Amino acid sequence: MDELPILEVRRIEANIIKPIYEEMVNELGEARAQEILTTAINKDAVRQGAALAASTDEPNNLETFSTLTTRWSKGDALKKDFLHVAEDKLDFNVVRCRYAEVYAEMGLAHIGTILSCGRDGSLCEGYNPDVTLTRTQTIMGGAPHCDFRFTMNKTDGDD
Repeated sequence: MDELPILEVRRIEANIIKPIYEEMVNELGEARAQEILTTAINKDAVRQGAALAASTDEPNNLETFSTLTTRWSKGDALKKDFLHVAEDKLDFNVVRCRYAEVYAEMGLAHIGTILSCGRDGSLCEGYNPDVTLTRTQTIMGGAPHCDFRFTMNKTDGDD
């Protein structure tokens, strides 16, 4: 059986998180509730990144990463314009993000960045600590596109 598209997983998670988050806001205030949610989601993203790396016998480089993350785009969830794909560099822009649309429909746009965008760097950390994500804007944050720029940092043992 095919795995659910990540968009559907995020929708299910958001339905569970929403009432818990609202209760945390009532008890702890919005800032503390967002801190807790961010920490929990980022820890889980590191775990998911490690599982992604373990799911293949291919090298844990950016070319492999690009092929392993196609599930995030299933169901027309993301429309990407690829600029560069190589072992040590992956650049693309997301020009449509249904994640942002779904969170807005659910009344969760104010925490959409925590629920999705914010986990991307942590996912990379779990996948391969030598991968760095640089992103200066997101659709979730109101920009016309998300600019994903991944690089594979050289370590002392690299040639």
